[in-house]
Amino acid sequence: MRVLLVKMSSLGDLVHTLPAITDAAAEGAVFDWVVEEAFAAIPEKHPAVQQVLPIAWRRWRRNLLNYRGELSAFFDSLRDRRYDRVIDAQGLWKSSVVAAAAKGEQTWGFDRASAREGASTFLYRNHVAVETGQHAIDRQRQLFAGIFGYPLPDTPLKSGIETNRSTPIQTENRTCILCHGTTWPSKHWPEPMWQDMSRLLQSRGYRVLVPAGNDSERQRAMRIADVSGAEVLPVMSLGLLMETLENAALVVGVDSGLSHLAAALGTATVTVYGSTDAALTGCRGQRAINLQADFACSPCRLRNCNYAGAAQPWGDTMVTPACYSRITPDQVMQTIEAL
Repeated sequence: MRVLLVKMSSLGDLVHTLPAITDAAAEGAVFDWVVEEAFAAIPEKHPAVQQVLPIAWRRWRRNLLNYRGELSAFFDSLRDRRYDRVIDAQGLWKSSVVAAAAKGEQTWGFDRASAREGASTFLYRNHVAVETGQHAIDRQRQLFAGIFGYPLPDTPLKSGIETNRSTPIQTENRTCILCHGTTWPSKHWPEPMWQDMSRLLQSRGYRVLVPAGNDSERQRAMRIADVSGAEVLPVMSLGLLMETLENAALVVGVDSGLSHLAAALGTATVTVYGSTDAALTGCRGQRAINLQADFACSPCRLRNCNYAGAAQPWGDTMVTPACYSRITPDQVMQTIEAL
């Protein structure tokens, strides 16, 4: 069965969809995948994905008139092939428009109560009710099971992405990557804690690498490196960054796409959660551990922290967002040593 999957972004959301693709592939489904151009390396790694259809909506939306040629070419390419199923696994207006434009015998997605933007479901007739308040991976797996009509597999979770790791990570590999970058201000672990984390890791014999995907991340990465002696990674493609994550011994991160990707690749991953809820978007993998802040308003699920209570100290530093005062570098280090 040939299927078109529309799941365009973000990086973490794409990783959350991989186990559902693995489930459906076991039932005979093969996929083409519409994905944001910056993230095309993710579906390319899954053996059930035959063709990747890059879309540049994040770039086009700045000036649709200027990019009308690219936009028209994308939709022409989208309609080159007819599919047995078209799935909008994102549940947004932008994804439902793309799904509705494709040629498919049936177009499927979440029902109105399940989708992130309920009105998006008007553009297709076939819907699956999936209970909210569950982990994103579980919701995706239930959506696909409902579409294809198979019972949800009672098997260990598998992302299915093919890796280049030919042998298990050896004990002498002491490379750790600090995934400090994230989109929400409320998800940022305080910079002094990253600096101390780097020093602790190096005192245990780790080589610490710090990636950076944009200017603000690079500035923070350089400050972490200047104080702690870590190494800032050069700008690299997502595909190369995947290989770097895959071959590391350890990743420490916040709730970000790179942390989710590292966990899916099987790398030992410790992720810090404050404003977001590990029960809903926690990293999953055979060697992934999530640390949720034990704080009165955590998880608030807010993009910006609105805590107005007493200041929360960590040594001589006042911690912002305050919830991260409950997850210190020493506590993370204890978790790493146990892992």
